[in-house]
Amino acid sequence: MRFPPNLFRSLVPLFAMSLLLAACQREPTPGTTDTTAPAKRPEAAVTAPDRDEHSYAEPHRVMIEDLALDLALDFDSRTLAGTATYTLDWKDGEADALVLDTRDLTIEAVEGDAGDGWQPLDYTLDDADPVFGSRLAIQAPGQPGQVRVTYRTSPGASGLQWLEPSMTEGGELPFMFSQSQAIHARSWVPLQDTPGVRYTYTARITTRPDVMVLMSADNDPDAQRGGEFTFSMPQKIPSYLMAIAAGDLVFKPISGRSGVWAEPATVDAAVAEFEDTEQMIATAEELYGPYRWERYDLLILPPSFPYGGMENPRLSFITPTVIVGDKSLVSLIAHELAHSWSGNLVTNASWKDMWLNEGFTSYVENRIVEAIYGEEFADMEWVIARRGLEQEIGTVRPALQVLAVDGADAADPEDTFSSVAYDKGAWFLQFLEERFGREQLDAFLRGYFDHFTFQSISTPQFVDYLKAELVAADPTAVSEAELDEWLHQPGIPASAPQVLSPRLGLVDSARLAWLGSAQLPPPQLTGEWSSQEWIHFLEGMPETLSLEQMAQLDTAYMFSQTPNGEIAMRWFPLAVRSGYAVAYPPMEEFLVRVGRRKLIMPTYEALVQSPEGVAVARDVLERARPGYHPITTASVEQVIARAPEPAPAPVSPVLEGEPEPGEAAEPAIDPEAGDAGQGGRA
Repeated sequence: MRFPPNLFRSLVPLFAMSLLLAACQREPTPGTTDTTAPAKRPEAAVTAPDRDEHSYAEPHRVMIEDLALDLALDFDSRTLAGTATYTLDWKDGEADALVLDTRDLTIEAVEGDAGDGWQPLDYTLDDADPVFGSRLAIQAPGQPGQVRVTYRTSPGASGLQWLEPSMTEGGELPFMFSQSQAIHARSWVPLQDTPGVRYTYTARITTRPDVMVLMSADNDPDAQRGGEFTFSMPQKIPSYLMAIAAGDLVFKPISGRSGVWAEPATVDAAVAEFEDTEQMIATAEELYGPYRWERYDLLILPPSFPYGGMENPRLSFITPTVIVGDKSLVSLIAHELAHSWSGNLVTNASWKDMWLNEGFTSYVENRIVEAIYGEEFADMEWVIARRGLEQEIGTVRPALQVLAVDGADAADPEDTFSSVAYDKGAWFLQFLEERFGREQLDAFLRGYFDHFTFQSISTPQFVDYLKAELVAADPTAVSEAELDEWLHQPGIPASAPQVLSPRLGLVDSARLAWLGSAQLPPPQLTGEWSSQEWIHFLEGMPETLSLEQMAQLDTAYMFSQTPNGEIAMRWFPLAVRSGYAVAYPPMEEFLVRVGRRKLIMPTYEALVQSPEGVAVARDVLERARPGYHPITTASVEQVIARAPEPAPAPVSPVLEGEPEPGEAAEPAIDPEAGDAGQGGRA
């Protein structure tokens, strides 16, 4: 996340901050071969690097050009049901099948139209792979121009979350929203679920008449509720940018091309918070060319949304944890907006090339923020991001520390979602900026976005373009060995440019002084600290602190009560590691209320390092489960499942004076018992 430093002024800054920072089924249908094949993982249908190892689709044979959805959205059954109609571009004259990705979908009928009307088609739905779902192979003799699938989703679809009214701000109407990235679109639409395939789409959605439905498409700011909505997305997008949401939503404008959709109780605060959005759009256009998506609106989701934001075109999905009343966390918007160029406009062809989305976006975000909020702020952000990368990269397998990941090393696309793609990727672009100059790099990036507009590309394609359009202009600026080290070698290259932040240097001095003398920095200093400075203050702490030190910090700064998720995600793990039980009640409340993975996973990871903590983690998860997104639930369950096994209790002989089995013993004295504030959890 990004935070303008001049917006965090408060005598008690922590009070002014808010949270930021079953196998698939198939029933026989007329004309359908009732065949169930065993599960199998995607095979190499095309040669690397063009192959997408995370999809069953065969776009080199046939590609979806357009998708038409006609779906009923049912809150009672928690399902979407209806038809998906595909207009197809047959690439291979010998091809006779359309292969789609699905997950937990019930396929009710498949038909094709080769110009003589709709006719039933045979199909096979494989058993489910736990990561990739089920391969749906539709036999399509004669290469019909259109294929139609009638289907319904599972109530537990991994890409959809259904919330009861009590889990919303208004408390009166239910809410649902999608999260398709990386490969969850296949859980609510049968698709060629790979970023290498782009298509246009239209949709007709019917639902209860009292909710508003939105999609990553042409949402009408003047739309009225009534139970039926139609949408069109005329620009081609990949499947992970398919999005839908429904609930008690209203619209308020920010500018002529941007505004906020949110629950009525939230919309005014959101509009005030994000009023700089138009300035961000204009800044990005000045740097990198026109905004090509017509509108840029924001949808404010419930706090269960598993991410900070999702760059769905025309309608970015945004966590409410960035609405704090002082614009302090709004640069999250700069990141999602930057995706309108890097990611949505020019897309990674597969998830092994994820850095082409996130590395570019993190760099562009920082440039937007620097232009609006100043270089000092941007430098603090670079320092914090790179510290996080340096800490995380040692926990990542060497094969996943590279930018150009080999698909064989990423069994699950989630393997590539790390700070390597984001921060090492952005660092690489800053390296190019240092070597070629900012003006030349900006011209290159603008040309890059123009050249690959509405295309999905691989790392080799980018490298070819880089060498032809930038390196060729100054062949001595960057060596082949340096490019190879950045793209194909683990770790952080020796050529990585360094950034210093004087403000964070003062924070380091204040922390060291406190650790040495127990004297907290003066309020005149900390009263001016921004979120970045508080984050840096906590990130530099030792692995554990004494209970006295924890209590001193908490009394002075009320970290346990902070409404800022970026502070909480650093304070609560420290509290767990230090055995500071005072923090447990607010920590548990935080974990139950917030479903954003970035903010809660560090605390769960700290908890599972002890048997007592595992018990707490399990208890909290069960209380939080109704409000967590399936993606968040799965992440927490994985952390708990990987918890270290407790060491067996030592067996010792019975000593003189000890009771024999069955005899009563004197109660042992626990030196920490009875002092919940200074010992273990009460």
